[in-house]
Amino acid sequence: MSPGERRPGNLGAWAQAIRPKTLWAAVTPVVVGSACAMSVSGFRLGPALAALGVGVFIQIGTNLSNDVLDFDRGADTERRVGPVRAVQSGLLGRGQVWVGAWIAFGLCVVCGLYLAAVAGWPVLVVGAVSIASGLLYTAGPWALAYVGLGDLFVFLFFGLAAVVGTAYVQALEVPAVAWWAAVAVGALATAILVVNNLRDRETDAAAGKRTLAVRFGARFTRLEYAALLLAGHAAALPLVVRFGPWPLLSWLALPFAVAVLRSVWHGEGAALNLALAATARLLLLFGVLLSIGIVLGARH
Repeated sequence: MSPGERRPGNLGAWAQAIRPKTLWAAVTPVVVGSACAMSVSGFRLGPALAALGVGVFIQIGTNLSNDVLDFDRGADTERRVGPVRAVQSGLLGRGQVWVGAWIAFGLCVVCGLYLAAVAGWPVLVVGAVSIASGLLYTAGPWALAYVGLGDLFVFLFFGLAAVVGTAYVQALEVPAVAWWAAVAVGALATAILVVNNLRDRETDAAAGKRTLAVRFGARFTRLEYAALLLAGHAAALPLVVRFGPWPLLSWLALPFAVAVLRSVWHGEGAALNLALAATARLLLLFGVLLSIGIVLGARH
C-alpha cells in the first residue's frame, strides 16, 4: 500500500479481498436467468436464491484463490496499478485467504446440493466443473488465465452456464430465450475481464501471464472490448421475435456503454480501475433492463 494510504481493519481487508465490485458478474446472470424462468411461469424463489448463492460464492472463492495464486506466480507485485490485493499487500496472510476461498467453495457446494435435490444430479456436474474451473483459472501448469483462456472461461460460466442454469433449476426446462440472454450477459461479463487485462498487461507479461491483452496488445484489447459491448446489446435483438420490443429496454444502457467505452479507449493504468467498476455497473444496468423487458414481454 502507498505510504499515505490508510490501512483497513480485518473486516475491511476481507471486504477488499473478495473484490465486491466484481460480484455483479455473479448477480446479474441470476437476475436474467430468473426472468427467463418467469417468462415460462417457472420462477421459484428457493432455487433462485440458491443459484445466487452458487454464483456469488464461486466468484468469491475464485477471487480469493486468485489473490494467493497470482501472488505466488509473481503477477502481483509492488508495480501493480489495480486495486490492492490482500496477500501481496500484507493485509491478510496467504493461509487466511486460502481458508476463506475454501469456505466460499464449501458454501457453494451446500447451495448446489439443494439445487441438485430440486433439479436433479446434472446440477452437481455443472457445479463441480464450475468450481474446478474457478480454481484452474490461476492454478496448475495450464492455468486458464495464464494461457489466454480467461475470456472464454468468463463467457461460458458467467454467461451461458449461469443464465441457462438459473433458468433450468427453476423452470426444469431451458427456455429458448435463455440462450440469447446468456450470450448478452456473457459478452458484458467478459468485458469486465478485458478491462482488467488491459490495465495489467505490462505486469502480466513480466509474470508470464499470456492474456489476450499481452498476446495481441492494447489496440486489439480495446477493439475486443468494443465488440463485446456491441455483441451484448445485439443479442437482445432476437428476443424481439418472442417478446416484441420489450427486450430493447436494455438498449437504454447504450449511452452509459458509450461513455464507458470512451474511458477504456483512452484510459491507461490506474485510470482503468474506474472503467472496470463502471463496466460492472453497466452489466448490472443492462441485465436489470433486459430482465424487465423479458418479463413485460411475456405478459403482453
